[in-house]
Amino acid sequence: MQPSRTLPLVFSCLGHAYMHMFTAFYFVIVLALEHDWSMPYHELIKLWTVGSLLVGLGALPAGWLGDRWSAAGMMVVFFIGMGAAGIVCGLVDGPVAMLVGLAAIGLFSSIYHPVGIAWLVRNAKKRGKALGINGIFGSVGVAASGLVAGALIDGLGWRAAFVIPGVVSLVTGLALLVCLRLGLVVQGEAAAVREGPPGRGDMLRAFLILLLTMVIMGIVFQATQAAMPKVFDLRLRDIAGDGAFGVGALVAVVYTAAGLMQLVGGYMADKYALKPIYIGAFLFQVPVMAAFALFGGVPLIGAAMAAVLLTTVALPAENMMLARYTPARHHGLAYGIKFVLAFGSAPLSLMLVSAIQARTGEFEWLFLILGALAGLAALAAIMLPGEWRRSSSAAVAPAE
Repeated sequence: MQPSRTLPLVFSCLGHAYMHMFTAFYFVIVLALEHDWSMPYHELIKLWTVGSLLVGLGALPAGWLGDRWSAAGMMVVFFIGMGAAGIVCGLVDGPVAMLVGLAAIGLFSSIYHPVGIAWLVRNAKKRGKALGINGIFGSVGVAASGLVAGALIDGLGWRAAFVIPGVVSLVTGLALLVCLRLGLVVQGEAAAVREGPPGRGDMLRAFLILLLTMVIMGIVFQATQAAMPKVFDLRLRDIAGDGAFGVGALVAVVYTAAGLMQLVGGYMADKYALKPIYIGAFLFQVPVMAAFALFGGVPLIGAAMAAVLLTTVALPAENMMLARYTPARHHGLAYGIKFVLAFGSAPLSLMLVSAIQARTGEFEWLFLILGALAGLAALAAIMLPGEWRRSSSAAVAPAE
């Protein structure tokens, strides 16, 4: 059989959705565990700390294995391993076992971004568009985490919110394995239209600046994702109601609406200079985070959408800049470094969420701090190499 050019995009998009769903649905499930296990929120949320750390730490070896062994093979490991870990979490009876199960989810989830994104970049002709579509699925995964978890908790209990998604992921992994065995899916090595390769000085400067901005992006994303269900639970009871489904549905609305804009971000990254897109996304986060800190009711939902929208719009530009300033043969390793930083910041984000909520009972200071960090990232991004206007002949491509 002839290899399919569509299937890598399909499995990469599904993987992005599953990864974000599995690393986000605990933030809704924890609302049910508060009652079932009679434990306070700030203690239960810490059970995800080891898992969130492994999402970051596992990215570097996962990216290396994807480059050296097989990106498609690593995706099979990702789907099957994460699904099995989800099923285990649904069967545990105490916090220690839950911590171990969540750690396994984090470890297998770490495979996706360095492997799945690099695999997508190698196969895509229009990278911005492909990354935008892929990004939508990531946002849908975050949205589905609230909606699916809330529905399953209210209908079947919190255990089903782990087990049923776990089965779906496991089956998807088996389907990818079959496609590999039939030759329908291969590694892929797309040709790229290149502009002049960046100099070593520009590569080093871009790398160092991106280290900082990617850490900040990770902190902002992780802290916002972790806190949002509880913020809605505290401030939107009149809209969300008393069950987990209402909170989950609001989270789903926010991430779905904002995630659709990532296709716009991909279009912009293909058509316009990457640097101003990236700077603008951070700059506008400053007033948006202030609004997130202070608003309630419908304005709070709008601020939450804007916060997630700005993060998602920036991602295609960020991923394309990383590809531009990285040798193609090391894409998996480069994305591994990125996601070590992005997801390695999750424990710090969780500790920040837990500490502020435990001391104040609310999250105003959390979002004010996140806004200040976004402002710092915007200042750093101004120093990135690159044009402020896209030249007519330029096409973003990786360094050799």
